[in-house]
Amino acid sequence: MIFIGVDIGKQKHCAIAVDERGKELSHAFSFENDESGFCSFLAFLSKFSSSDDICVAMEATGHYWLNLYSFLLHKNIEPHVFNPIQTDAVRRMSIRKTKTDTVDCKYIADVVRIGNYSDVRIQSSELQELRQLCRFRYGLTDELSRLKNQITGVLDRIFPEYASLFSDVFGVASMALLKKYPTPGDIRKVPTSRLSDLLRKHSRGALGEAKAKEIKEACLHSVGITSASPAFVFQLQLLLSHIDFLHLQVKETETKIEELYNRSGCFLHTIQGIGVISAAVILSEIGDIRNFDSLRKITAFAGIDPSVSQSGNFESSRNKMSKRGSPYLRRAIWNCAVVAARQNPKLHEFFEKKRSEGKPYMTSIGAVSHKLCSFIFATLRDQKPFVIS
Repeated sequence: MIFIGVDIGKQKHCAIAVDERGKELSHAFSFENDESGFCSFLAFLSKFSSSDDICVAMEATGHYWLNLYSFLLHKNIEPHVFNPIQTDAVRRMSIRKTKTDTVDCKYIADVVRIGNYSDVRIQSSELQELRQLCRFRYGLTDELSRLKNQITGVLDRIFPEYASLFSDVFGVASMALLKKYPTPGDIRKVPTSRLSDLLRKHSRGALGEAKAKEIKEACLHSVGITSASPAFVFQLQLLLSHIDFLHLQVKETETKIEELYNRSGCFLHTIQGIGVISAAVILSEIGDIRNFDSLRKITAFAGIDPSVSQSGNFESSRNKMSKRGSPYLRRAIWNCAVVAARQNPKLHEFFEKKRSEGKPYMTSIGAVSHKLCSFIFATLRDQKPFVIS
């Protein structure tokens, strides 16, 4: 048996061949991440395929391995793919602390040669598409948060009293007001009746004359700066326009996510506290549940398992989350735990129990997250709607 270890890179990959004893059978071979490079890698493999069976192995490094993996599958070569953490375990066995492409591909070959590893089950094209859209949506929502912070910064300069006038500065009525009358000076010039009509229209009647008078009063006593006001107004208008555009993109992305999720046959949304979008994120990040044969592995992959700090007779009792694994999965589970702590009867009871024990809020939510993971694991494993026992 010949073991081929491939160290994956963004532009170049590096490969090496070793025999069953770990002896190198070739110098490290570097090839480009393109068709020509892949063909040269096939030629490299052909040197060994005539006399022995070949085992090709690579790490699941970001998304860079997918192109080579797909190419090899089309050539009827199925590589072993595993988590880079498993290579780290072999690397720590070495006395010398060395990390180069040449050394890394040798470690990767040693992982499969030793045999102490587990393959990552490759997601279906539908789940890969779902994961891509879910991560893209997180990028859009993060950009929205960044823009809202910028808008808050502008308002702090030209109308610092504005934040106290609305429960949500970025609500429909508030946004409509800012687009039409962005400064205290603009609002002061508008008749109260017209301002009332605008607020009433965009708040579905919830706001009216009383709120209009409150806003007018705040404008009369505003301490917002007037120097460079045109520049701030210009900036504010562009930011508001950008937010509208991003909201539209988020909505379109969520529509596609829901379509894909509804075709998946998944039941995560039946767990109270987990919406369809969050369920789609969790499903796409976990993928094939057969990759995780225990709840402990799910919590570790989500990074919500406790870190361990122990040396000699000392063992810390105040350990934080490890925060390893998928940050997207951890974020989705944490957000769902916040909702479930209020809405899910079983988890609400569990949350209140932790609080009554004197646990801080964040620690209690962390405990709910761990409990929620057990619901997620059971639902994906059993492939049926979740029922509280």
